[in-house]
Amino acid sequence: MSENMRTIVIDGEEVTVPQEYNLLQASEAAGREIPRFCYHERLSVAGNCRMCLVELVGAPKPVASCAFLVKDMRGGPNGEPPQMRTLSPLVKKAREGVMEFLLINHPLDCPICDQGGECDLQDQSMAYGRSGSRFAENKRAVEDKNMGPLIKTIMTRCIQCTRCVRFSTEIAGVPELGATGRGEDMEITTYLEQSMTSELSGNVIDLCPVGALTSKPYAFNARPWELNKTETIDVMDALGANIRVDARMGGVLRIMPRIHDDVNEEWISDKTRFVWDGLSRQRLDRPYARRDGKLAPVAWEEALGIAAEKLSGDASKIGVIAGDLNDVEGLKAAKDLFDALGVTSLDCRQDGAKIGGQGREGYLFNSTIAGIDKADAILIVGSNPRLESPVLNARIRQRWLTGKCEVGLIGEAADLTYEYDHIGTGPADLAGLSKKRTGFIKALKDAERPMIIVGQGALAREDGAQVLRAAGDLAAKIGAVKEGWNGFNVLHTAASRVGALDLGFLPGEGGRDVAGMLDGASSGDVETVVLLGADEIDTSRLGQAFVIYVGHHGDAGAMRADLILPSAAYTEKNGLYVNTEGRVQMGARAVFPKGEAKEDWAIFRALSARLNKTLPYDDLNTLRMKLIEDHPTFGEIDHAPGAASAADFDPAQLGADGDVSDAPFESPITDFYLTNAIARASKTLAECSAMAAGARAELQAAE
Repeated sequence: MSENMRTIVIDGEEVTVPQEYNLLQASEAAGREIPRFCYHERLSVAGNCRMCLVELVGAPKPVASCAFLVKDMRGGPNGEPPQMRTLSPLVKKAREGVMEFLLINHPLDCPICDQGGECDLQDQSMAYGRSGSRFAENKRAVEDKNMGPLIKTIMTRCIQCTRCVRFSTEIAGVPELGATGRGEDMEITTYLEQSMTSELSGNVIDLCPVGALTSKPYAFNARPWELNKTETIDVMDALGANIRVDARMGGVLRIMPRIHDDVNEEWISDKTRFVWDGLSRQRLDRPYARRDGKLAPVAWEEALGIAAEKLSGDASKIGVIAGDLNDVEGLKAAKDLFDALGVTSLDCRQDGAKIGGQGREGYLFNSTIAGIDKADAILIVGSNPRLESPVLNARIRQRWLTGKCEVGLIGEAADLTYEYDHIGTGPADLAGLSKKRTGFIKALKDAERPMIIVGQGALAREDGAQVLRAAGDLAAKIGAVKEGWNGFNVLHTAASRVGALDLGFLPGEGGRDVAGMLDGASSGDVETVVLLGADEIDTSRLGQAFVIYVGHHGDAGAMRADLILPSAAYTEKNGLYVNTEGRVQMGARAVFPKGEAKEDWAIFRALSARLNKTLPYDDLNTLRMKLIEDHPTFGEIDHAPGAASAADFDPAQLGADGDVSDAPFESPITDFYLTNAIARASKTLAECSAMAAGARAELQAAE
């Protein structure tokens, strides 16, 4: 038996567990259920609710199983293994006593509490509590706190488990929650009664074991047993967080995280969680055509006829731009159709990022997201991960907290929730880095598993290809890419970007990129532009071109469109998405598309028949078979290539040689809450954006 393992006796049964386990973990390993309120696997141990009390044989009184380690247990006088009991009369009485104390001041709010039906206190009081109360005095009341537009507080229900305090301090890195007072006067509150400034604040709703912290936008909307629950994938950023969409009567009412330790653990960003109200606003639910300068509803037959007419001309005068929220199947159908038409001006990089056209290792987060846990030096180039991928940023913070990883930044200085060495602001600082050997740079060179994270702020610029080459050269020089470890990473911001790059949704021979298409449209060389949910481009540069918009929200692209073909949002279709580390994940339909909207691939399949270029698939399964046949990586569901790509890494194949500009790197995201069409349609996120802007203005005024 390993020195790290120990044999103990739990309720008369011998089990062997790691010595570093606490008694609660050991009990669960033995199949025993231990009730708890304050204990959480991803937070530090507080040991203050006492619900997890167990009997330790030989101890004078029950012990808190979350705060007592297996290695601290004492065996019998003759060498017998240590014993504990989780089902004894003493434990039962202790749990009943703790539960009685917890309920002394707790209000009888279950009929009006949004936590009802999924409340830990409710469930455990039924399982471990007494059948009646002996408390006849008046209950105390606590004033509700202001935590902003996302979190509803009814603090009289609070049992002071401090999960929210520990999450905001340890995981989110924004220590804005704390406790005031002592004993019965203790209250959890935010400092200065202000809303939390973290992009992860909504996770305290899931952590709260009672109804003290609930979702303000969801308040009084539904009970959990009324909702249809669908497991799917988030598209608000390129992380690919695993989520559960709760819907009723065709409308999405709530989005919650699912556990995936290698991607998002069990956290999601506030944008992911609260964007759901944007799914029902400003929707495109029928085809529209522009007549006399105004968009008017038309039938699908007529709309497809107009599209077919505009796409049957000179292929060199047609351009196609893909947006940030597309599923792989829709992009595959579009690419197959436009390839058949001879169109070579296709591009999925609406921000102009100089990436793609080389092997996957040149545009993936090769270390994998979970690989952050192993890195011992991280260099961030042209990125603000707190805004571009808050959950990934929290993972960097967790690694930094261990004290085994140093972080450096080249780019805009910002509060990333952890300390870092600000090395420089632009490409020149990156190019000359390998010649220096001081501070963080020495740590980066000496690191066993160094990591370089290149953001879109470094790539979506005129010299982006040169910056990519410089980053690749640096990775090679410091030994960031070797057998068993590939520390060269690209952090994407668009959910559809990696999947589109894998498909080769890029300009063909003689084709134009996004900038070329916009220039061509302005000059009249490009006569028809197809926007696949592309709203982040400068639509004023489309000139007199005929614009066909395939999307689901009335945003910038639809405003400029001459023809609108309504499609389904990510919660309304089954589709594949590839996250920034190259992990292929399956999204599922939670509700049906609005009105007459169709799935993207079905629109292009119908359009292909009108153009006499009928695509060889009539259903989603056949399309996926064709997709995997042409691109086998899409068949590797939930697999991230990781270090397997190290052998193929060649910095000479990345980007291009040439000079870099003196312009400093700038993060592509200035307003975290309004980065796409769905988010901009959300009333909740608009409030968050306004509040964040106000906070920034106050900070600048104070400075």
